[in-house]
Amino acid sequence: MTRRPAGRPLVPAYLSTGGVARPSRPHLERLSVLARSEEPLPVGLPAAELALLDTLAGGSLAVVEAAALLRLPVSAVRVLAADLVDRDLVLARAPIPPAERFDPDLLKRVADGLRALKHHT
Repeated sequence: MTRRPAGRPLVPAYLSTGGVARPSRPHLERLSVLARSEEPLPVGLPAAELALLDTLAGGSLAVVEAAALLRLPVSAVRVLAADLVDRDLVLARAPIPPAERFDPDLLKRVADGLRALKHHT
């Protein structure tokens, strides 16, 4: 008997999405943040959507993080998440923007101030 290679899911990704290739919400990005809503779960959700909801039970995750935990391609998780957002079972928000660069002059003034305080004590 041959063993299944480690890391490969038992179900192909296209089956986990029911054959759907594109999310209904194209604005869902790799770094969009997903969280479970308070809506009760309807009966008959597909196993992959239930798995995503279970993954989100502990808090918010980026799409890419959920994909890694579910061991599915990001594209498949985007489809699953979009369907759950459409059903109001998951909330999605845009990625957190990168922090603005610090002001080097401000950092130098803070460091100088800390050094001055150190010498006065």
